[in-house]
Amino acid sequence: MTQAPRVLIVDDHPLFRDALETALECAFPAGAVALHASSLSGALSCLKTNDVELILLDLNLGDSAEFDGLTRLKAADPGCPIVVVSATETPQAYDTARALGAAGYLPKSMSLDDLSAALATTLDGGQWFPEYVGTSLPNNDAAERIASLTPAQRRVLAGLSAGLLNKQIAFEMDISVATVKAHMTAIFRKLGANNRTQALLIYQEATSLAE
Repeated sequence: MTQAPRVLIVDDHPLFRDALETALECAFPAGAVALHASSLSGALSCLKTNDVELILLDLNLGDSAEFDGLTRLKAADPGCPIVVVSATETPQAYDTARALGAAGYLPKSMSLDDLSAALATTLDGGQWFPEYVGTSLPNNDAAERIASLTPAQRRVLAGLSAGLLNKQIAFEMDISVATVKAHMTAIFRKLGANNRTQALLIYQEATSLAE
């Protein structure tokens, strides 16, 4: 990259935010800009006023859990790669992140050198996921269906998950209620759902690591 990369670090643990910033400095000794957020709402606010080249996202924050944050940030900034950084280190987590469109998955147990190398890879447009040995996992059909939604459809579904009414979603997205309803119809069709309840169950299945 010809200019200093801007990276948004989303983690509610200050020490690990600092560790990621150190890894970023090692990956780009010529200079990198680290923006910080300790919550999903803070990250979404930051994206409204800042252009970033990469988002590093902890799975579990005070206002989001598991892969809910990933789907909502993907909807907010579809063009920005998102890398999950988490203490959860299971093949299921890696595969779910990949299915939902993450550009990578960095276990928090990684060394500083490995973190730096992974950051350089993802900022260069590549992907980085841990390798694992074992039997292959079944396809995460729910995650793949969520991944098929457009960014606007993901935002509508995230609004539903947050308990918002159609008019509230319309206000948040600056669109009409009729457009929200049109998105809902498309969401139901893509997810194979007949109503909001079924759509939310599929969303919860896609973004959860429950067995």
